[in-house]
Amino acid sequence: MDALRSRDTVEAGWHAVREDGRVEDELLDAAYQEPRLRQLFPWTGMGELHFSRCTEARWTWDIPYIRPARGGGYWVSGPLRHESVGPATTVEEAVAMVVERLPPGCGPAFVGTPEELAAHEAAAPTLHGGGASKP
Repeated sequence: MDALRSRDTVEAGWHAVREDGRVEDELLDAAYQEPRLRQLFPWTGMGELHFSRCTEARWTWDIPYIRPARGGGYWVSGPLRHESVGPATTVEEAVAMVVERLPPGCGPAFVGTPEELAAHEAAAPTLHGGGASKP
């Protein structure tokens, strides 16, 4: 049920960013076609396409984002505002640059806030066999 809820919430997010018109269709289409990005929650700001590991605002800031570059092409920045990955000539190259920098174990977006996601991850075993100890 949680996976279905996550998928529905994320899909609604993709629909919303397409409808708000702040990001080029070409960029949205390329990002949506990439399964690892399509499972994340999209959000926009100043023509930028961001990706979050959770579905509720403040969202996560641990994934690079894409914006159109002046004069053509794209610029990949982040994950934080003051960090830069670099230029990309094509939208496909920009999407690949983001995918290469996804956090380890980055999976479907968690339905909730960043704080709820952090608590969930702290309580769940990691992909490498670790995790919180249980009494």
